[in-house]
Amino acid sequence: MEPEARTNITAVTEFILLGLVQTEKIQSVVFVFFIFAYLVTIGGNLGILAAILVEPKLHTPMYFFLGNLSVLDAGCITVTVPPMLGRLLTHKCAIFYDACISQLFFFHLLAGADCFLLTAMAYDRFLAICRPLTYSTRMSQVVQRILVAVCWACALTNALTHTIALNTLNFCGPNEVNHFYCDLPQLFQLSCSSTKLNELLLFGWAFIVAGTPVILIITSYIHIITAVLRMRSVDGRKKAFSTCGSHLTMVCLFYGTGIFNYMHLGSEEPSDKDKWVGVFNTVINPMLNPLIYGLRNPDVHGALRQVIVGRQSLR
Repeated sequence: MEPEARTNITAVTEFILLGLVQTEKIQSVVFVFFIFAYLVTIGGNLGILAAILVEPKLHTPMYFFLGNLSVLDAGCITVTVPPMLGRLLTHKCAIFYDACISQLFFFHLLAGADCFLLTAMAYDRFLAICRPLTYSTRMSQVVQRILVAVCWACALTNALTHTIALNTLNFCGPNEVNHFYCDLPQLFQLSCSSTKLNELLLFGWAFIVAGTPVILIITSYIHIITAVLRMRSVDGRKKAFSTCGSHLTMVCLFYGTGIFNYMHLGSEEPSDKDKWVGVFNTVINPMLNPLIYGLRNPDVHGALRQVIVGRQSLR
């Protein structure tokens, strides 16, 4: 009877992504919002990247990391939003198994690199404010590239670990994913086999990808705040808090929504709240990056203006 039972199990070849909403009228509103958010995010992040590349004044470690962050944010939203827009246009909710796994891999690769890069940016601010005399040697171009390479290497290891572990699970139905993109918690709900090992891996890597960076960022900012409060110059304090404030805002948004999304596994039914938290992770956070750094940062704002005015004058 056992062999017969096994032959009756049908492996899932595609998943059905239920999306954010089911009503057609609301789907139209969602489509307009997401395409607007996508264009703003891509335009804003590429604008910041262009300003950093063109303006020599921005060829500093802080803006080198910001340029990399812009690339990651543009990539992160591209992995999830265009496929969802395509499904809304065609009214086809199905996604092939391999495409789903690929989306999950690239999302965790880019989001993981984002986590580590925010930590590198905190370390940069720590050196700039607390160790100004040795800043240029400790944060040389070689060190900057090594830090970015380490961010990518750690993120790649994290993404590969989850992707390989997920491929060991059996999916025999149902195949409806209560989300608008493929992610681990929702796929765990659909597995026919035990996901205990996968959940342990997720919690373990969550500490490496989120817990360790948060500890390092908090430690860096304790030293930064102490150093800033010792400054006699009011303008120096304002400038230090201004540059650090933008970074801290991104850290709170990114880690806050990320921790909520992955730290409540084990619930029997997937919650609709997870989908809206996913919107923050994949859409709102990448869109806010150019707004926070571009509008609040006078250097970036000035460089963007110079690039635009310069191009117009050439015409």
